[in-house]
Amino acid sequence: MLLALCALPRATSAEDARPLTAILITARAELRDPFFGDSVVLVMNNLGPAPVGVVINRPTPLPVARLFPDLKRLAELHDRVYFGGPVEFGSVWFLFRAAKPPEHAVRACEGVYLSASRELLGRLLERDKPMDGLRIFMGHSGWGPGQLEAEIARGDWKLARAEPDVIFSNKSEHPWPAPQAPKDGT
Repeated sequence: MLLALCALPRATSAEDARPLTAILITARAELRDPFFGDSVVLVMNNLGPAPVGVVINRPTPLPVARLFPDLKRLAELHDRVYFGGPVEFGSVWFLFRAAKPPEHAVRACEGVYLSASRELLGRLLERDKPMDGLRIFMGHSGWGPGQLEAEIARGDWKLARAEPDVIFSNKSEHPWPAPQAPKDGT
């Protein structure tokens, strides 16, 4: 299964991006939304006219190796592709750590970049430890102008600073899709 990689809107390099505002938002426990319940989302303001982000804690059952069947060396990896959000679910985005700003990526926070560049992802996957400091997502999250602000004001989300160690932590992972409760109430 090979998904098409899309181009990031607007910015083509980390230096071309608007001034950064990136935060982590965590869904309140009572939020019963099939896409965002139990989710932590990295949200950025520098990708378009309204906030855009990726859910960072929702691994899918899909192994990274299935996305890239031509890269035989990935078959040994157990890493999963993450659900980034319900927008453009067929697109592939990725977050990765880098010491200096790479081409075709947008700075998310200190030392972390977001991209959808097929060429850049290919180079990252050719490294000795391809998944170190790399997380791959299907789809992304997005809100209309003012929508996220209204959700925050309503108390749907808790805000936190975007930190690299939190973004790449394996704690608090909630599979997507979420396991279904039995229908008979047992």
